[in-house]
Amino acid sequence: MHRIIDDIISSTENRVKNIKDTDTKKVLATRSLVKSIQSVRDKNGVPVIAEVKPASPTTHNREVSPDDAAQIARTMEQAGATAISVLTEPDFFHGSLENLEHVRKAVNIPVLRKDFIIDEKQLYEVHSDLILLIAGILGNRLPGFIALAKSRGLQPLVEVHDKIELMAALDTDANIIGINNRNLKTMRIDLATTEELIPIIRERSPDTIIISESGILTPQDAVRVLRAGADAILVGTSIMKGDIYDNTRSLVEANSSV
Repeated sequence: MHRIIDDIISSTENRVKNIKDTDTKKVLATRSLVKSIQSVRDKNGVPVIAEVKPASPTTHNREVSPDDAAQIARTMEQAGATAISVLTEPDFFHGSLENLEHVRKAVNIPVLRKDFIIDEKQLYEVHSDLILLIAGILGNRLPGFIALAKSRGLQPLVEVHDKIELMAALDTDANIIGINNRNLKTMRIDLATTEELIPIIRERSPDTIIISESGILTPQDAVRVLRAGADAILVGTSIMKGDIYDNTRSLVEANSSV
């Protein structure tokens, strides 16, 4: 792992120590990502999971309050987004649980919690529809986190970065796999990662929903990964910089513009 990832995990370990115990029996009512993707595809649109992304370890887009997050998400939904991803990691990505809570109240499409999930207590912190589980971080704990998320009513999005992580994910009950085009050792991005890994998924688990993540900057990039077999794309920085409606819409309409 790159030093930045190690720092984020260390920060997260300190953060989870302060999580208070909550009701672990409540099952959440959630919105289906599969249905939302199909709804957009029925209109020949590109299924875009648009991300409310204030910052990353290397970039700063803008400060985002809970009210700002809600307005941004509404704009993304109006532009045709399939779902909304909300960063809740506070120290490196400037996200918050409050941002997610406000977003989910503001939109009618599924909402993904994007964070570094390393403790079961995090699965009970906030009501989302999907939760990101990073295979390379959870390791052999991944199957247990997937099972717990599903028992909670959550849809786990299992993120992989290479073939080794993918093979581990395919040995679990994952229904949604995100291929992150960023190499966690070098932090470099290459869309070829999506193109290389999708055939493996389709051979082993043809019904799995595949999401291409990171490095999708243009409509041409969106069409490239969809032609490779991705079912949806997850985009943050290139939507947040500039006009959010226009940026989201241009990706949703990529099939007709490229």
